[in-house]
Amino acid sequence: MSMPVEFAAELKKAVPPERLLINEPMSNHTTFRIGGPADYLAFPASLQEVARLLDIVQHFNVPVTVLGNGSNVLVLDRGIRGLVVKFGPEMGYVRHDGTTVFAGAGALLADVSQYAAEFNLTGFEFAIGIPGSIGGAVFMNAGAYEGEMGQVVDAVTAVCGNSLLRRFTREDLQFGYRHSVFQENGCIVCEVELALCDGEDATIRVRLDDYTTKRHSKQPIEMPSAGSTFKRPQGHYAGTLIEQAGLKGTRVGGAQVSTKHAGFIINAGGATAQDVLALISKVQDSVYKQFGVSLHPEVRVLGEE
Repeated sequence: MSMPVEFAAELKKAVPPERLLINEPMSNHTTFRIGGPADYLAFPASLQEVARLLDIVQHFNVPVTVLGNGSNVLVLDRGIRGLVVKFGPEMGYVRHDGTTVFAGAGALLADVSQYAAEFNLTGFEFAIGIPGSIGGAVFMNAGAYEGEMGQVVDAVTAVCGNSLLRRFTREDLQFGYRHSVFQENGCIVCEVELALCDGEDATIRVRLDDYTTKRHSKQPIEMPSAGSTFKRPQGHYAGTLIEQAGLKGTRVGGAQVSTKHAGFIINAGGATAQDVLALISKVQDSVYKQFGVSLHPEVRVLGEE
């Protein structure tokens, strides 16, 4: 889309040039290593910068897309129009007060999990192996090993329209399976408060080691992917159905159903977004024909068709 000159000028006032990229390939910023260029990619370092960026896109009526760690997303081959906001290290802080942990939206889940363990705080061990940021995890109510964000998030500070800074309490967040209120309200998650509990160091460490070992042995973490491709169908496991359908190793172009865990589609080399979408469709059709079960993608598809 054609951007007003004034739009670019305002962006350059809002964030310094080293944190504003133009026509930046999103393949450099997603765990799938797939995706065309973003018109503009900004890395805000504070709530104030987030608010300013949101004001600018609203004033110029330009679309905005928010990324955490770039996991759990598939960016289409033509890229993303408008502005992409991605939280970097400056918004990756973690601190605590008693049993409450405060984390900036850019903090990686594994880092927050390790931080909590350092202070003998329990309840966040399940997140050690989820390859995302805490902001993105709140957005989709990410979970693993019988735990999910909705169980531990106590409050969220977000930037909404007109520079409004709002604190969402647990009751406001509308957590459901892979769902939160932020999927509808257009607000940008900036800080997350976790309500954890005092625990024993040895017990926490055993749990972290167990989850880490399971992830390394069962998931294709050595290959680019967006994490689990499909939501869990009621009464089933997506990976099991895909494996039983004989689809392990199936390829479309550079996209492949992992031979290590059929619930993951990986970038086996040079995969395009179209390859991934075609393989998702192929898997869905085959599983439905064989088992009568509909698989729905967990991966968010972003960008221009």
